[in-house]
Amino acid sequence: MEKHIVKADGNGAIDVNGQVSPVTYTVCLKQGKGRSYEVDIRLMAPRDWLLQRGFERDAVLVSQSGARIPVYHDDDKRHDGGRLDPADTISIELTARDDSCMSEVDLIRKYPEFDGADSQKAEVL
Repeated sequence: MEKHIVKADGNGAIDVNGQVSPVTYTVCLKQGKGRSYEVDIRLMAPRDWLLQRGFERDAVLVSQSGARIPVYHDDDKRHDGGRLDPADTISIELTARDDSCMSEVDLIRKYPEFDGADSQKAEVL
């Protein structure tokens, strides 16, 4: 069972093959190994918008800090490697996990969404 320390929302952009659109996303912070932090990133994107831009499995989230974070559509139930198709649901979940932050300073620099998010501290079961 993973314990999330803080959950916050952000505003950024999604980049699919050089075509960009505004997007909201959620970041969930949890303690990583040692003194590192792990951040789970989740966003929902319109299926048709993704398909029209040639999306297959991955895109780039441009976060509030300007960081470019690869995000993926991961549907393990499918035999075609999780590729998106017109029969999929209208909103597609894209996710990522970032474990590159080794200090609180690194974390806040890359994810300013967590700065001042103390009021949202909670354990998520």
